[in-house]
Amino acid sequence: MKAIITGVGHFTPEHRLTNRDLEQMVDTSDEWITSRTGIKERRILDKDKGTSYMAVKAAEMLLKQRGISADELDLIILATVTPDMPVPSTAALVQKELNAKNCWGFDLNGGCTGFLYALATGAQFIETGKHQKVLVIGADKMSAILNYQDRNTCVIFGDGAGAVLLEPSERDDTGIEDFILRLEGWGWEYLNVTGGGSLNPATHETVDKKMHYLYQDGKTVFKNAIMGMSDISLKIMKKNNLTSKDINLLIPHQANTRIIDSVAKKLELTEEQVVVNIEGYGNTTAGTIPIAMSEAWQKKMMKSGDWIMLSAFGAGFAWGSMLLRWSID
Repeated sequence: MKAIITGVGHFTPEHRLTNRDLEQMVDTSDEWITSRTGIKERRILDKDKGTSYMAVKAAEMLLKQRGISADELDLIILATVTPDMPVPSTAALVQKELNAKNCWGFDLNGGCTGFLYALATGAQFIETGKHQKVLVIGADKMSAILNYQDRNTCVIFGDGAGAVLLEPSERDDTGIEDFILRLEGWGWEYLNVTGGGSLNPATHETVDKKMHYLYQDGKTVFKNAIMGMSDISLKIMKKNNLTSKDINLLIPHQANTRIIDSVAKKLELTEEQVVVNIEGYGNTTAGTIPIAMSEAWQKKMMKSGDWIMLSAFGAGFAWGSMLLRWSID
């Protein structure tokens, strides 16, 4: 028995924060941002709404597309680094809003690789036969942890959510075929939010020191992301006896177009083989891959049986790659 993707959905807020807007907020320019990141605008969620709001919207789109009710869900796995609150889980809030009365769920923090971690985890519940319908969501409200005086981070990130539904199948020509996931904890110091946890609980001091904002050493993350995503993608292709010509689409984490272009070059993939939508959304962390996947399917860029490769790199350092055969026509 294999886990296959049978439904997709996504949500991004209406409000757009453009590069021109950021020129009025911080010492930067449209040319500087575009040339270094490929981003032109990013979506920003209302201040009175949390990550769960976007996750619910993405899930509702998926359920409508799949033609099922929330009552049929067995499990919700929500990948995020921006939960609505420390306790309870954001998955619990999503379960409540969907009125998914027959399922359980939990949050998973894998940084920008969180969706891959969650998708691999959800697949195991399907393949063991324990569950029939697992909802996997990647969602982040990055605007909630950004310092809009720090041009190293505020120009990069945005808000958004994507979701997929996993179900079992006996077919050999579709489904999640393989994944390789990695974690190197030494990378924590290069991409983090150090305030608000048990080590540094929220105080006036942690707020004054801006410890609740995202910090990133861009050069270190950039270099390791290219190396990590390239190496692990080549490894999983070789493991499964595939070449670049066999891959119909690479759906990479949308962190930076220069990273994506460098990875594609190392994998010998053409521009047509790579999904890129960072221009309109920025880096939505756990949301980037499922949003790109949902949009690619809507644009009919994938058909049943296509080889799809996912790859991501993020805080931890956490990274990974996954191979799947697309299963929705």
